[in-house]
Formats: sequence, C-alpha cells, structure tokens
Amino acid sequence: MIDVALINEGGWMPGFDWERLAGRAVVAAIRHSPYAAFESQSTAFEVAVKLTSDAEVQDLNRDYRDKDRPTNVLSFPMVQADLLEGLDNTDDGEVLLGDIVLAQGVCASEAAEKGITIDDHAAHLIIHGTFHLLGYDHMEDSEAEAMEALETEALASIGLADPYGDRTTGE
Repeated sequence: MIDVALINEGGWMPGFDWERLAGRAVVAAIRHSPYAAFESQSTAFEVAVKLTSDAEVQDLNRDYRDKDRPTNVLSFPMVQADLLEGLDNTDDGEVLLGDIVLAQGVCASEAAEKGITIDDHAAHLIIHGTFHLLGYDHMEDSEAEAMEALETEALASIGLADPYGDRTTGE
C-alpha cells in the first residue's frame, strides 16, 4: 500500500486538492518503476510531500547539498537503493521511503516559463522526486535518459504531456 502525507506550508493555491495530486503523482511513479508491487503489498510504503517556500528549500539545499539557492524539488530518500528489493519483509509493516520538498516560487516561475499550470509542473516534480526516492539519478546521460523516459510514462498515465519534448527529433 502507498501512503502519501502532504504538508502545504507555502501558500500553494488554497482550495486546490494538493493531497490528491501528490497521491496520484507518487503512485504513478511507483507503478512505472520496478517497485510497482509496493502498491499491492500489505506493508505501508510512506512518502511525505511538502509544499513550502523558496527560503526553506534554499536552507535545505544549502545544508544538505552545499548549494545556497532555492531549487524546484529536493528528495530525501530514507532507504538505500540497494535495500529497496527486500522491503516486503519488514517487521513493523511500515517503510518510510522518504521526503519530497517543492519550492513554491521556483515551481511557479518554471511553470510560467513552460506555459503550463503550477499543478501540472508540481505533479512532474513529485514524480521526479519519487524516482529519486526509488534510487534513480540523472548524473550520467544514460541515467538521465532512463529516468526521463520513466517520468514521461508516469506523467502520461495521469494525462500529462512529456515535459522533455520529442527526443526522436531532438526538440
């Protein structure tokens, strides 16, 4: 079972159902990963999604990545990637996969630049963050291509367009 906890501290579009969006995005990413079985297991696989200010994300980025600037999304995995395979045998029935933190101003600016809604961009960033929690990275070109392909599939499954453009024509 997948359990998504949402914390909205950044004044993100009051009245919008961020909890539903975060749940859909996390589940879509997991379904398009080798860990799709997490959804049907009795173990609760937990992900926390925090929507907050650029200032808080800047502090986290500085403290954990030595980059003193806000960024769109940060992921904090709680399980080493090489241990994800054996998580169906947990004794307490709960596994905290990790935390995903989004910066409101950065997300809004990027969405405006891309000509998309903030919620569509946030869904992409939550999917991206979830793949990081599942051990994916994009430091090498081959890793980036694999991660982007999975993100694109997960986004399509919830009705969102490919944010990376058409790779076959180089756009």
